[in-house]
Amino acid sequence: MEIDSIECVSSTDGIYEEEIHHHHHHHFSSSSKPHSNVVSPAISPATSVHELLECPVCTNSMYPPIHQCHNGHTLCSTCKSRVHNRCPTCRQELGDIRCLALEKVAESLELPCKYCSLGCPEIFPYYSKLKHEAQCNFRPYNCPYAGSECAIVGDIPFLVSHLRDDHKVDMHTGCTFNHRYVKSNPREVENATWMLTVFNCFGQYFCLHFEAFQLGMAPVYMAFLRFMGDEIEARNFSYSLEVGANGRKLIWEGTPRSIRDSHKKVRDSHDGLIIQRNMALFFSGGDRKELKLRVTGRIWKEQQNPDAGVCIPNLCS
Repeated sequence: MEIDSIECVSSTDGIYEEEIHHHHHHHFSSSSKPHSNVVSPAISPATSVHELLECPVCTNSMYPPIHQCHNGHTLCSTCKSRVHNRCPTCRQELGDIRCLALEKVAESLELPCKYCSLGCPEIFPYYSKLKHEAQCNFRPYNCPYAGSECAIVGDIPFLVSHLRDDHKVDMHTGCTFNHRYVKSNPREVENATWMLTVFNCFGQYFCLHFEAFQLGMAPVYMAFLRFMGDEIEARNFSYSLEVGANGRKLIWEGTPRSIRDSHKKVRDSHDGLIIQRNMALFFSGGDRKELKLRVTGRIWKEQQNPDAGVCIPNLCS
């Protein structure tokens, strides 16, 4: 999609208006910029026992079944299929020998989470550690940018800088927004992101997506919000989106989804404001040959009322 110009005017109350015409977004690959926030899948061995449990091929920790050759060299089950039944250490035929002794040793170990350097304090039995790490709240986040297959991962401060510097995403402070989306030929709809804007409010970051895509045979426009943090934190916030004109309006209210959920997963679940093309053209007015949508919205924090035991909205000023 093409955007000819971007104009953003901010006012003192945090409400701003942005007009967008299509241009080609700049896309960046994961190799375009080296950084130190990517967490290696390898677990550094802390003791000689840990070294024994490290696969010599992939350097990851080994889990049952642990295989060995006739000379006692071990490797993980995943790598066994990759080395064509040859021991990577002595080149002897592997066969189907299990190293049951090493598997028993592993049962007695307790190890820190591999994300301990990112703040996780937990220690787990060897065979429970892998399950925890798949859901660890300290594990890195994927880049939330939807306009490219970006493989960058990191913590939230790093990803905010990455979005601003590498993807040139607009950054705004405030919890209210007022966007005007313009497309010269709404009859041509392709799966593409029109815009990603990052908002900083309540000390947190939120990603506002707006895009066009095909829903079945019909083209639609969709706006939704994602929270830059975990799902439990996201539930502390709510947001609303509104679009309308000519005496009609559509309103969406919901909870922002965590960026742990991919952009595609949120979009395909239709968890946001969806505008059918005919309705979008009606809102645009005129001769229906140009799309002009004004989407407004706000973010608020749900606060627990200790007296009533219910949540009450906390609106930022």
